[in-house]
Amino acid sequence: MLPSSPPSAAPSLPAGILLETLLSELRRLAWGAADILRAYSRGLEPPFGFPPVLAVEEGGEGPVSAADLSVNQWLLQGLAAAFPEAPWTVLSEETAKEQLTPGVPLAADWLWILDPLDGTRDFLQGTGEYAVHLALVRQGRPVLGVVLLPEVEELWFGLLGEAGQPAGAWREDRLGVRTPPELSARHRCEEMVLVASRNHRDPRLECLLEAIAPASSRAMGSVGGKVATILRGEADLYVSLSGRTAPKDWDMAAPEAVLRAAGGAFSHADGRPLTYNTGDLNQAGCLIASHGVLHGEVCRRALAALAAEPQEQQ
Repeated sequence: MLPSSPPSAAPSLPAGILLETLLSELRRLAWGAADILRAYSRGLEPPFGFPPVLAVEEGGEGPVSAADLSVNQWLLQGLAAAFPEAPWTVLSEETAKEQLTPGVPLAADWLWILDPLDGTRDFLQGTGEYAVHLALVRQGRPVLGVVLLPEVEELWFGLLGEAGQPAGAWREDRLGVRTPPELSARHRCEEMVLVASRNHRDPRLECLLEAIAPASSRAMGSVGGKVATILRGEADLYVSLSGRTAPKDWDMAAPEAVLRAAGGAFSHADGRPLTYNTGDLNQAGCLIASHGVLHGEVCRRALAALAAEPQEQQ
C-alpha cells in the first residue's frame, strides 16, 4: 500500500490532529534525529546546539548517552512545540523512570512511545544498524509507527485503521520519494530467511530456531532494522525470546505498527497481540514478527518447541 494522499482507511487521531500535518512534523523530527545521531556516530559537532559529549557529573556516560539524550530532547521539544494542545502523553525510554510507577499504566488514552536510539551496541560498534522508533498508541494498541534508519536514510511509516486493520505503509528518502514495502512470497518455513540479533543469542533461542527450521539467517542490530529487512523482502522472520531480560514497549511498538500496516504479522507465539502501557514495560515471552504468509505455522512450531523445554529452563 502506497498512499500519495491520506489513505481511505486512515487511523483515527486525537481531536484537532490532521494526518498530513502530523506526518509532515514527524518527517522533520525524524530527519533532524538522523542528523544528530550521524554526527555523534562520526565524532562530529552535532546540529541544533547539542553538546558533543555530556560530562559524567551531568548524568551522561559518553557519546552514546549524549546521542540518546540529545535526540530525546529534540523529539520531546519538537512534538510539544508542533502540537501544544494535543491530548496525548509522551513516554520515552529516557524519561520512563521519572514517569512510571511499577504496575501502574499511564493515565493516557493516546500515548506516544519513543526510543531515541534503538540498537545502542550497534551504534557503539559502528555497524550503522541502529534506529529511532516513534509509535502512537491508543488504549494499548498502536495506530501509527515510525522507524528511522539513519545510516541507510530510510524513514518507514505505518498506519493502522479501525480494529488494527492496515491503512498504509511505505518508506521515504530525504527527498520524500515513497517506496512501498515488498514482503516476500516465500511460502514454506524451510525457505524462510531469519533475521536475528548478533548481540542477543542463547541456547534456548537456538533450539527454538532449529524447530522453526528457516533456510538461512542473517544478523542485524535494532528491532527496527530487523523489521525493515522483512519489509524489504530480504528476510521473513524475527523471533524474540526473553530470558533474564526482555525487550521493552519502546523496542516493539513502532516496528510492530509498520510491519502490520504493511500486511505482515507481529504477535506472541500463542497468537496474542502485543499490548502497551499495561503497567509492565517488559514485552516478555516469545514474540514473532513475520511476513505473514507462514505466521500461524511458525507460531505452532515455536509453541511446540517451548512446550518441550525442560521445566527448569522455562
